[in-house]
This record gives sequence, C-alpha cells and structure tokens, in this order.
Amino acid sequence: MNEIREMVAVPAGPGVQPPFAAAPIEGRTARRWLGLGVAAAVLVMCCGIGGVGVGGLLLTMIPALNEQAQRAVGDYLDALSEQDWRRAYELRCDTDQRNESLAEFTDRVSGQPLITDYELEDLDYLDVQSDQLRLAAEVTYADGTRDLEVFPLLPDPQSGRLEVCEYAS
Repeated sequence: MNEIREMVAVPAGPGVQPPFAAAPIEGRTARRWLGLGVAAAVLVMCCGIGGVGVGGLLLTMIPALNEQAQRAVGDYLDALSEQDWRRAYELRCDTDQRNESLAEFTDRVSGQPLITDYELEDLDYLDVQSDQLRLAAEVTYADGTRDLEVFPLLPDPQSGRLEVCEYAS
C-alpha cells in the first residue's frame, strides 16, 4: 500500500502542475470572432438607427424652418402693404431697431412704392459667414412693377422666432 501512496502524491504548493489535463483550447478563436461579429453588428445597428434619426430630424427641420421664414417675411410684407409701420418695425431684428428709430424707419418706408401683392419663394440658403437665412419674394408694387427682394433673417435671441434683419429696399 505504501507504494500506491507514493505514486499519487499531492502537489506540494502553488505553481505546481496538478495531475490532470489542461482545459481544452479548441474553439476559442471561433467564440472570439463570433463575439466580435455580434459587437460589430450591434455597433452598425446603433449607428444606422442614429443616422436614420438625424436624417429624419433634418427632413422635418427644413420644412419647419422654411414655414417659419415664410411666416416672418409674409407678416413683414403684410404690415408694409397695410402701412402699419409700427408693426413692420417690430417685426425687424433688434439690431435693425437699434440702428434705425421708428420715426426714421417710417420716413424711409412710407416714401417707397406701396406693396400690393407678393409671392414668397422657398428658403434659399444659409449664408455661412453671417449665419443668416435668406428668403426671396416676388413683390408687386402699386405702380404695377415687380421686383425680386431678398430678405435676410436672424433668430430673435429671446423667442427664437425668425425676424427680418438688415433689409433696406
């Protein structure tokens, strides 16, 4: 019996190899590639969903911005055609109001031909240098002449609404 005990001796401490086989290593690379593939698929899905979200936001933002620009310019032209100088003045941006008083504005625009009709175009472009949007309108005057006017627009800092800014016809 002593001989059997000597053959199956217990290992002496840490770092000693046990008397059994090591864990199998086959299949590790396949599992690793499968994990990387799943992670890549999840990443592609997240980026795809994010891209669709940004695209959807742009598709809804552009028509909304166009509508707001047309409303701002339309309200301004309505006020001018109704000769409501105070309302037209209030629809201008703060910078324009600081640079020109209501009396100066009234003197300037009351001497211009009366607007009888207008047709607004779609929002044209963003002037990158000045961060201004520009909206064109085909304006018809009381004397029958027509002219294409371009109205620069800036957002009001308090309300965020677009206002006609730096327009002088």
